[in-house]
Amino acid sequence: MKSVAHILKSKADQRVYSIAPTASVFDAVKLMAERNIGALVVMEGEKIVGIITERDYARKIVLMARSSKDTPVRDIMTPSAMYVSPVQRSEQCMALMTENRVRHLLVVHSGKLIGLISIGDLVKDIISEQKFIIEQLEHYITGERG
Repeated sequence: MKSVAHILKSKADQRVYSIAPTASVFDAVKLMAERNIGALVVMEGEKIVGIITERDYARKIVLMARSSKDTPVRDIMTPSAMYVSPVQRSEQCMALMTENRVRHLLVVHSGKLIGLISIGDLVKDIISEQKFIIEQLEHYITGERG
């Protein structure tokens, strides 16, 4: 299994999108839609203060009949965002996501946010690795040299 650093490098868009806790939930959802992403890191300057996800929006705005234009991000964000280091392995991340029922992990190195990985990123990596192993086994069985 690959490291988080390797998974980050393989992502087409490596940027981490963020929003201020004082921004409206409407602006957060608009940015997520524009970028086709499911989460934003909530930051005050360089400090990570939480994460806001589509799940937060669905459960804390839509189901509670609140206004996304009048509600600040800080009111619905998850303040305790989970994070991993770039050296952690994908299987460790999958276990962490499964145990804690989260779909996004921040990647932090030396106290600085360097990336974000989703469950989709991990699944893509696992499928890629399995394809490679299958190809190697096929070459071995048929006697071909790769």
